[in-house]
Amino acid sequence: MDDPGLSHQLTGDDLATWAAVATVLEWLPPALDAPLIRDFDLTHFEYGILYALADAPDAQLRMSELAGFANSSLSRLSRAVSRLENRGWVGRSRDPSDGRSTLAALTAAGRNVLSEATPAHTHSVRQLVLEPLTKAQRAQLLEIGTRIQRAIREQEGWRPPVEATPRR
Repeated sequence: MDDPGLSHQLTGDDLATWAAVATVLEWLPPALDAPLIRDFDLTHFEYGILYALADAPDAQLRMSELAGFANSSLSRLSRAVSRLENRGWVGRSRDPSDGRSTLAALTAAGRNVLSEATPAHTHSVRQLVLEPLTKAQRAQLLEIGTRIQRAIREQEGWRPPVEATPRR
């Protein structure tokens, strides 16, 4: 007797494609974490927080806005920011324009560790994601990633500043 649930399973090329993507989703985060943790006691998630703050006006963001950039719950973000705050890399304060909101601000020490960690992070991204691909494949990956982002959420994902985007 056929199981009706099995008829909806992925097979063939669809299964192989999903297996490759699912494996990347599982393997890439710890691979990006490893050198940052080893050399800076910093996770990729925490690096992203420092990066977002460095890129923000006055190097500060409301926690709710930072959670949106990090695609994180406020509680997960708060724990990470507490860790960064304990290390002197981020400070928190009440938003003077809205006393209900909390601002996270990058400190000078946080800017320094970000500056020191960026070459290691860049090396990992190049080695693990960009260098294995041809230039054409990198362009395809950009298109594929953008399409998947839009399928998940209409809201646009993180984009690099305009001056960091190469012209085509």
